[in-house]
Amino acid sequence: MNALNINPLGPLNNPYNKQTAPQRADKTEGTKQERDKVEISSTAKQMQQGEEMDATRQEKIDALKKKIESGTYQVDPKATAKKFIDFWSGK
Repeated sequence: MNALNINPLGPLNNPYNKQTAPQRADKTEGTKQERDKVEISSTAKQMQQGEEMDATRQEKIDALKKKIESGTYQVDPKATAKKFIDFWSGK
């Protein structure tokens, strides 16, 4: 059997062609659209450069490390909870 016996009008009367035609048009238009852009803020660029930490911050970090290693570092749960509350309430 050939297609002419089943469909006497041939490929002109194929309902599936109507569905695929808009998809083909979309594919050709997709190349004309702008590409996505990513912009990095100046603050993020500074962070990426890995700037040196200032000396006072490094001293604080070293002091905390020593306290943690020696087992003398104590966390005040009430002070921690207050900081959370202040942060979330915008104080």
